[in-house]
Amino acid sequence: MKKFSAFNGAAFSALMVGAAGGAVSAAEAAADADLEEIIVTGRVLYSDQVNSLKAPTPVIDVPQSLSLISAQEIIQRGFTNIAQIINYTPGVNNSQGEGHRDSVVFRGVRSTADFFIDGVRDDVQYYRPLYNLEQVEILRGPNALLFGRGGTGGVLNRVTKKGVIGESFNTAQASLDTFGAFGFQIDSNFDASDTAAFRINAMYENLNNHRDFYDGERIGINPTAKFLLGENTTVDVSYEYIDHERFIDRGIPTGADGRPVEAFEDIVFGDPEVNTTTLQAHLFRAAVQHEFSDSLKGNFSAFYGDYDKFYGNFYASGYDQVNTPDRVTLDGYEDETERKNLILSGNLVGEGATGAIGHTIIAGVEYINTSSDQFRFNSFWDTTSDDNEVFLINRPLNLRGSIGVNADGVATTNNFTVDLNDDTRVDIDVFSAYIQDQIELADWVDLVVGARYDRFDIEVFNVPANETRTRTDDRVSPRFGLILKPQENISVYASYSESFLPRSGEQFANINGSNNQLDPNTFANLEAGIKWDIEDRLSVTAAVFEIEQSSPQVADNDPETLDVIDSTIKGFEIQITGQLTDRWFISAGYSYLDGEQVNRSGPTSLRPRELPENMLSIWNNFQVTDKFGVGVGMTYQDKSFINNGNTAVLPSYTRFDAAAFYDVSDDIRLQVNIENLTDKLYFPNSHSTHQATVAPPLNARFAVNARF
Repeated sequence: MKKFSAFNGAAFSALMVGAAGGAVSAAEAAADADLEEIIVTGRVLYSDQVNSLKAPTPVIDVPQSLSLISAQEIIQRGFTNIAQIINYTPGVNNSQGEGHRDSVVFRGVRSTADFFIDGVRDDVQYYRPLYNLEQVEILRGPNALLFGRGGTGGVLNRVTKKGVIGESFNTAQASLDTFGAFGFQIDSNFDASDTAAFRINAMYENLNNHRDFYDGERIGINPTAKFLLGENTTVDVSYEYIDHERFIDRGIPTGADGRPVEAFEDIVFGDPEVNTTTLQAHLFRAAVQHEFSDSLKGNFSAFYGDYDKFYGNFYASGYDQVNTPDRVTLDGYEDETERKNLILSGNLVGEGATGAIGHTIIAGVEYINTSSDQFRFNSFWDTTSDDNEVFLINRPLNLRGSIGVNADGVATTNNFTVDLNDDTRVDIDVFSAYIQDQIELADWVDLVVGARYDRFDIEVFNVPANETRTRTDDRVSPRFGLILKPQENISVYASYSESFLPRSGEQFANINGSNNQLDPNTFANLEAGIKWDIEDRLSVTAAVFEIEQSSPQVADNDPETLDVIDSTIKGFEIQITGQLTDRWFISAGYSYLDGEQVNRSGPTSLRPRELPENMLSIWNNFQVTDKFGVGVGMTYQDKSFINNGNTAVLPSYTRFDAAAFYDVSDDIRLQVNIENLTDKLYFPNSHSTHQATVAPPLNARFAVNARF
């Protein structure tokens, strides 16, 4: 049995104890390299690893709801993507992402860009892999102080594996599922000397699922190195290559009752040759940490990402079940993005006191330069001279390679080079500075005060119009928190935080038309909660919150003036995580979300889209013998609306999952993870009215985990 101090990086990389809404208990967690049990003698979200909170604050003292999922839990639960993690996290749910990207709804606010890696912005639209992660951090509520623009409902941060000095190890996993998909992963650490270590994580996945035509593959390679430059300086460098290709499936239409048409569950409303997405990315990361003294630490990080992303697709854009039940309207487009991100950031973390009052101060700056070239061509059919065409509903549709026969029996051909939707060249410069002080007024009360300044400069060249537009937004975003600790293992907190989103949007599409004169949308989060660590075995967390969005709009009756429209989402969430007994681990979460759309005329009585009122998840691990264990889980999602008009519905569903583990030896574990035990037909998410995702039926994934 090993012990690690509060600031030891190996302990941090394997385990986070007592996190609000999703920590892993000490008895549950294991080292990423050798799976042995670890005792952690401290609970801090800071070590030699960069993470989203940046300051050495005990988790129980963070005035915000958050969930942490360790590498070991990712392996045991058989998670292979972000969406599976979200399914078991309170307060968040998945959106479809048009079949080519992660899309998370944080407390009712949908986002495709509020993703971070090692605390650095990761805003390109793609499916993020899990093969090289120490943990996933999901923070709820807007908080621009730590993350800058965006983060309007929360953020998701991935913490990557780093080299481990003083150890050499190799772990590997091979997996195969009942759809025919298979994959391999390897994690190798080489102890080069007393001051250096090299580590490589790599993966290959061959993709398959229950839908016609679906296939693809993913490749990821991530070599890293760690160097100790003296006793007080650590340097981590990393390069990651991602190559990803997969079929795009945008689901099925809804019928006259507003629900997905179950009779279409096996039909793909797309083109087997056109519906595809590809991504190639080169990611470079470097981080330097230096301890100036016992009470002052500095961090500097540099990130450069070069992304080449393409996706093309057809999808159902119209369906009239009453009048033309055998016909569907298809629309489509091809889209390409070439983006380069340079992000430089640095901060100082200091601890001190003024008299009897303690301070933990974090102050930092960040610079971001983004170059993003993007264009989109709509479909163009020779029979309609339009982007829409009508086809008979068959399995498969009479369409392949943009050539088909329409519903009237006429041959039709699409051309993706005729109808240019947009072509923009975007350059962005962002400068930020922030400071936060966590003030220890007494042993039982802390006060958090801070603010961030962001200057967001964007220039958009609209190629077809030969027009350049620019805009600058300056914002100061405050954060306040109060933490009361009646006991060391209990905290009661209240917090207020803000964030903003410029009108160029998450993906900087344009600032044309009236968008050029509009101020950013702003988001404010008011939250109160409690965290209780029960005997270091079990954590219980709960929070109530209110998110208010203010959105300036050009007034209908006077283009020279603006209306400000406020919408509010309220909710409650609770989670319990840890060891109920020596052999029984549980993670259970519940969230309640409520909201109403507001327009210029006031409340509309319409619920925001993709906002389930109730969500519940439970996972249990039972260690039956020293070698054999089982897991049983359940997720429930209440009905939600697909569209803002509340005319299309995703029905509620309950899904049951299971797992079994057997240790053949100290170095080999056999594992099976089973999803959808009752083989239920359900529709977990959507993108728009006639694009409801068909969830997988009963399926199993078999894996061998080895250490050598």
